[in-house]
Amino acid sequence: MDYKDLTPNLTPNELRQRLNKVSRVSLAHLPTPLELCPRLTEELGGPRILIKREDCTGLAFGGNKTRILEYVLGEAIRTGANCVIQGAAEQSNHCRQLAAAAAKLGLTAHLVLHKYDVTTEIQGNLLLDHLLGAEIHLADAPLGEKMEEAKIQLGEQLREDGETPFVITKEINESFAPLAYVDFILELSHQTDSEDIEPNHIYCSSAGATQAGMVLGTKLLGLSWQITGIAPIQWEEDHAVILTRNANSAAKKLNLTPNLETQHFTNISNYIGATYGEPSPEGLEALSLMAQTEGIVLDPLYSSKALAGLIDHIRKGRLSANDTVVFVHTGGTPALFAYNRNVLPNS
Repeated sequence: MDYKDLTPNLTPNELRQRLNKVSRVSLAHLPTPLELCPRLTEELGGPRILIKREDCTGLAFGGNKTRILEYVLGEAIRTGANCVIQGAAEQSNHCRQLAAAAAKLGLTAHLVLHKYDVTTEIQGNLLLDHLLGAEIHLADAPLGEKMEEAKIQLGEQLREDGETPFVITKEINESFAPLAYVDFILELSHQTDSEDIEPNHIYCSSAGATQAGMVLGTKLLGLSWQITGIAPIQWEEDHAVILTRNANSAAKKLNLTPNLETQHFTNISNYIGATYGEPSPEGLEALSLMAQTEGIVLDPLYSSKALAGLIDHIRKGRLSANDTVVFVHTGGTPALFAYNRNVLPNS
């Protein structure tokens, strides 16, 4: 998809000025590294592959949510909150990074966690949630409407107790989180220009804000990069509709006319595996391949499945040796330790 036919095309400085008007806190180590993957490239015999190390954002093992939380918690601080509420699965990378960010900012993190019975031990991200001082609320609330209701109910309870909570609702996340990945595109475009690299494809694990922000960023800068999102979860709502709403909500925060449409998004659900929250055979193969060619450890649920998608596209000839691909490592490595029996089933 060539975004040059869409307006407005902003200069990097103009886009930076718009982003700077949005409340933000400093949490991440930026810019994150952009590295060549020569042995992985050789092994796959396809396009030149680089990896953007969002796992190196620095906050409690890092990840893409640290970049996102700079904007989400910027809004929380602006509203005078003294505690924040988020909900997800018990091995949530988002919740782990929120717990760390809250600790750094002097806020209390309340995490509503849906238990998937991954392990009987407190391990991986859940272990870190406790270590970081988060208040854990286990609930039979799968992702979606039930989880949103549980978060809002907890917020009402905390208000009655005299707290000033900031609930990270779906609407909050859709408006502020994509801004972080507009900023990411600014950062990546500067890195590629500085290193004389001309990528034409970006692959990432996303079915929401991360890809939405990337597509919005490329559109605003007039870049022709093709952003391919590999979904880790299948939502009931069409992913292109979700992504369009996310991107256009973020555009409004930048005082821009929202004009992205569903056809501007390529999001693929073929690599989820059996279900969300479980490693897939293809993902585990990709995880091992990255580790054994580049010494880089992916997570078992998100980036590994995204790499599986990229590998499959290379093997099927959808990408050529003349292409240059940036693969985005969105983090999540701590979850690996909760899935040790999946990663090494014979251990």
